[in-house]
Amino acid sequence: MPKAAYQPSKASPVVRSRAFYTVRLWSVKHSKGLEVIYRALAHVFLKLHPFWNFIGYRRAEKPVVFAEKFVKSFLFDCRMCGQCVLSDTGMSCPMNCPKSLRNGPCGGVRANGNCEVEPDMPCVWVEAWKGSQNMAQGDNIFKVQPPVDHSLKGSSSWLRATSEAAAEKNVENGVAK
Repeated sequence: MPKAAYQPSKASPVVRSRAFYTVRLWSVKHSKGLEVIYRALAHVFLKLHPFWNFIGYRRAEKPVVFAEKFVKSFLFDCRMCGQCVLSDTGMSCPMNCPKSLRNGPCGGVRANGNCEVEPDMPCVWVEAWKGSQNMAQGDNIFKVQPPVDHSLKGSSSWLRATSEAAAEKNVENGVAK
């Protein structure tokens, strides 16, 4: 007998990922320190651009995705959308929003700051606001994010950001690509 397309879960996603959720809140609380680490990592990856270029960004993708997924899944309950905006959202991943909203809370945030879809879960965007208040570049939360490009799901946002930063640096220095 074929399975139905939708089968409601016996436990909410919050219950299923309680351990990740606890670390997620820790990450938001420590967003200032994580911002420093994030910037340092971005700097190291940019310094490694000649290496990534030499071996090929495509070849580097698989091992980097493995490491990125391991780290970001633990710290941020990452969904590997391939377009990370953690540094703009107070180290709170908007992809954890049940509605996957990338530019702020929906109109259904409860009076206590919890999600309308998952009433036991604080709104991802309420947490993002708290985290952004600790960060040196906390005003980045006001940036309008482009819609998610689902074709990038599962790819490395670290490598993509590095490639884009290197290209931007080359343009600033007047170097041909």
